[in-house]
Amino acid sequence: MQSSKANNGVPRGFLAGVRYEHLLAGVSGGVASTLILHPLDLLKVRFAVPDTGRISSAGLSAAAAAAAVQRPHYTGLGHATSAIWRTEGVRGFYKGVTPNLWGAGAAWGLYFLFYNMVKSEYQSRHGRVQLGPGMHMLAAAQAGVATLLLTNPIWVVKTRLCLQYDNVGSTSNSLRYNGMVDALSKTYRMEGIKGLYKGLVPGLFGVSHGALQFMAYEELKLTYNSHFNRPPSAKLDTSEYLACAALSKLFAAVTTYPYQVLRARMQDQHADYANLRACIRFTWRHHGAKGFYRGLAPNLLRVVPATAITFVVYEKTSQKLMGNSNPDDGAQTSVPAPDPPDPKV
Repeated sequence: MQSSKANNGVPRGFLAGVRYEHLLAGVSGGVASTLILHPLDLLKVRFAVPDTGRISSAGLSAAAAAAAVQRPHYTGLGHATSAIWRTEGVRGFYKGVTPNLWGAGAAWGLYFLFYNMVKSEYQSRHGRVQLGPGMHMLAAAQAGVATLLLTNPIWVVKTRLCLQYDNVGSTSNSLRYNGMVDALSKTYRMEGIKGLYKGLVPGLFGVSHGALQFMAYEELKLTYNSHFNRPPSAKLDTSEYLACAALSKLFAAVTTYPYQVLRARMQDQHADYANLRACIRFTWRHHGAKGFYRGLAPNLLRVVPATAITFVVYEKTSQKLMGNSNPDDGAQTSVPAPDPPDPKV
């Protein structure tokens, strides 16, 4: 049964495209990939923010600069991994994992739900014709904005918990969090709603990540099917889906990565940038163009396997939940996060 039309072929409205199987399947995929790959996410966040000796008064308060100097300096992935293991143990690699699980699950579930709702609505308006790259990008962008507005507070908390270091000097109790709920409570109490939505502006720029990714993914599938003279909606096998998903993720990640660096810095509890422009100026002055790509290596190491894990879990779960009843219903549109939407960091 096509969810976007009544029996007489008349579109039934936007809510007709709601399929909660996409929500549940997206949550499953996001949680699975986060549990396995959170340590790489933590490394990416720590590389993204300023380290020892890199802080000045430019864009930061004196208190924030003093606190930030306490951070360790990592010379590379190997050094960062050994340093965290030595000073913080296994638990150190899983700081921030609770909000990351909540964030990834919610972000992927909502993203898939909203994307398929919007896509279903667009298709119902045009007689179920195959959408072009522009419409795929628009649907993905709308889904990304809606998801980010709902999940941004979780990403703020996740970033701040990832930036809690052991054995690196004293930290004010007001900046020390005992878990996700404590971090949400303290952030709201000390900074209000504004604090929970730090990094929202670069995050909105980051919606282009998901839009580019979904557009590339859909176009790769269409091109692949066209090359073998198959119908546009023909299903691919698992390895073909994975190849399309990985290539689209790699393209989007490299193209839009700077927004993730800026968002992490804006969400840092030890930093107090006046605004996004101050953050950009600070990053450029102290790190140059390379500064906007700090943490790219662990990010790529994370997002490619995350694509595979999220994608496989999503596809298998959604097919099972929907009984694999209609190859066009749900439009095989899996690609991972946002991070999230880490549409998300």
